[in-house]
Amino acid sequence: MNLHLAPHYGMCFGVRDALRATHDAARREPVTLLGQLVHNPVVDAHLRTLGVRQGSLTAVGAASTARVVITAHGASEARRRAWQQAGYAITDTTCPLVHKAHQALAMLVREGYHPVVIGQAEHVEVQGLVGDFPQASVVLEPEDVLHLPAAARLGIISQTTQPLERVLALVSEIKRQHPGSEVRLIDTVCHPTKQRQTALEQLCQTCPVIVVIGGRNSNNTRQLTEKATRLGARAYQVETAAELQPEWFQGIRDVGITAGTSTLDETVTAVMDRIRQLTQD
Repeated sequence: MNLHLAPHYGMCFGVRDALRATHDAARREPVTLLGQLVHNPVVDAHLRTLGVRQGSLTAVGAASTARVVITAHGASEARRRAWQQAGYAITDTTCPLVHKAHQALAMLVREGYHPVVIGQAEHVEVQGLVGDFPQASVVLEPEDVLHLPAAARLGIISQTTQPLERVLALVSEIKRQHPGSEVRLIDTVCHPTKQRQTALEQLCQTCPVIVVIGGRNSNNTRQLTEKATRLGARAYQVETAAELQPEWFQGIRDVGITAGTSTLDETVTAVMDRIRQLTQD
């Protein structure tokens, strides 16, 4: 059996930087992480070994340490100021590409557009994006477009980990339902997400089975799994090598491997080693 690793997979620079910043802060003093640094339980377990405490971004003032860490998914300026005014020092690990999405949304609002965010309303990144703009609309499915206000100008960004094809399809639907409105899209889907989606398309051309590695609550990882299925592959998402099942690979010659942007390199290596072991037994 042949294992094919996607040319673009796994941890992105934003996640690596967030991990490094949290490591450095935790070595200097006790810290409280305001949420899940990245959506990966293996990373969660690692941070616990460093003594990083767990807190909530919304529970302003409740952290038991003098320093708190804002996760890679970001936060609203209002929430960031609230923690500062409560007397806490902040280590901000927000991904630079999430920062750019915040800046794009703020610019659209300044220019008089009604703000629209394409993404999951309950996702921490989206909550951070709309936190300073309570008038913002969030859409994820075509039926959500029905609830947009009849605004003269609609300014659109997206959650950074949404598939670009979904974003473009929703923008087309918004234009169709609002023919009299000026509709402007600023593309905020991050480059690592685009790379991993494109690389997956290449894998699916030759591999009937795809193993996607990453946290189950990771949006970009889940999108890889769903896309592989849409492209006709049999897709399995795992968080660790222990979840692999030998029957997945029976009679299969080529297996594709990819991973979400918050997946550790060592987790990818462990999964590949375990697949080799299972198919050699």
